[in-house]
Amino acid sequence: MTTSTDQLSLFTSRASGIEPSSTELRAVIFNTQHAAATRARAQVDWLAAQQGADVLVLTEVGAGPGGDALVRALGEAGYRSVVAPQGGGDYRTVLAARAAGLSAVSSPVTVMPYRFPLARLTVAGRTVTIGGLYVPSRGSKERRNEDKRAFQSAVAAALPTLVKETSGLFVLAGDLNVLEPGHEPHYAVFGAWEYDFYRAFAGAGLIDAFRTLHPDAAEHSWFGRGGNPYRFDHAFAPAAHQHLIRSCSYLHEPRTAGLTDHSAMELTIALKDEGKP
Repeated sequence: MTTSTDQLSLFTSRASGIEPSSTELRAVIFNTQHAAATRARAQVDWLAAQQGADVLVLTEVGAGPGGDALVRALGEAGYRSVVAPQGGGDYRTVLAARAAGLSAVSSPVTVMPYRFPLARLTVAGRTVTIGGLYVPSRGSKERRNEDKRAFQSAVAAALPTLVKETSGLFVLAGDLNVLEPGHEPHYAVFGAWEYDFYRAFAGAGLIDAFRTLHPDAAEHSWFGRGGNPYRFDHAFAPAAHQHLIRSCSYLHEPRTAGLTDHSAMELTIALKDEGKP
């Protein structure tokens, strides 16, 4: 997808001055489509203008100048802490927060760990753990599904221990490059091993935030060249925190405006039970 300079000029709000919420975790999940520098800066301008973008999970961040420009722009836009692992020449996932103190912890996987960074943040006295995921696509004909299988297997194996040992609020989100069972429409190209990966999150005690709030909604976050729709982008939280999830929806403007080829996700979770101190 190409984006004109005129389109990019619509998003020029760099330092928005929005302060992070002290009562809710407000996150936006955004696939950057390995944007070059100009488009990366426009993506950050759009993100910084979103009230609900206190925490960012940015997937498919490039390894070159575009990715570096994105990280610099985050700081200029008021994101006080950024976790940006290096992946050599591969795509990576970047985490950012408007609040200071977002600190990286060891990735729970050793297979392409830069695609699965983990970080912690203290908000209003409550510890929040954020994990970002970018699952590889199918890859070239010569290595079809090799990286995808290896990464998915490592993540699925790590999930039960990660969920069990993570205290406080926990969010795991990103571009999974797989679909939920029962996805509409159905695509025969996806195998049982890919649906099993999606099921691994529930098996570890996590719930799909969007599907929990919208059990019958047919939403999609990416469209193929022929217009076929897919819901590739997901957000998960522990089942024990289901009652704290306030909203989870897709924001289509970044895709329709040409900032990226994915719709963004917006997730809001209360930091504590209403009525409790």
